[in-house]
Amino acid sequence: MMPEISLNILDVAENSTRANASLVQITVDVQPNADRLTVIITDDGCGMTKEQVERVTDPFYTSRTTRKVGLGVPFFKFAAESTGGSFSIESEPGKGTTVTAIFTLNHIDRMPLGDMTATIHTLIQGHPDTDFLYVYRCSEKEFSLDTREMRAILGDVPFNTPEISSYIKDYLTENKLETDGGTVY
Repeated sequence: MMPEISLNILDVAENSTRANASLVQITVDVQPNADRLTVIITDDGCGMTKEQVERVTDPFYTSRTTRKVGLGVPFFKFAAESTGGSFSIESEPGKGTTVTAIFTLNHIDRMPLGDMTATIHTLIQGHPDTDFLYVYRCSEKEFSLDTREMRAILGDVPFNTPEISSYIKDYLTENKLETDGGTVY
């Protein structure tokens, strides 16, 4: 099993990019008063059939040809459900996929959220042709980073230019701190 939720998010978002998504939306919603942590990952990729959705949580099923098992989604499902939370996948061929994982925030078996700044930064740097909309919400505060807005401002300047890469990382770090006050979830 992965030691942090952020690594599960990275894995599912990587699946989205392999599904030829042009936009991957990642929402992390921390609600301490409701004792809930919700992660929603939505893409506009190729989607899955009903049969594929039914099988994707089976660790011995994968659509990839490079290996015979696919553990990322089953581990993510197990991680959420082991906290008394829930996990769901909705998908339609040609339309995309939505993965929702809900965790009981203070459950003893909930793994830490992990380094979402590094996760989002890695996705943006590793997939320069994919757009990402990241929303981080904690109680009533939230911030977002939308690479489509950044592209409109930057034009043809790539995100992996050192100054832009550094700006993205700083933006994520500073806004997370302002949103959750530095609390580690």
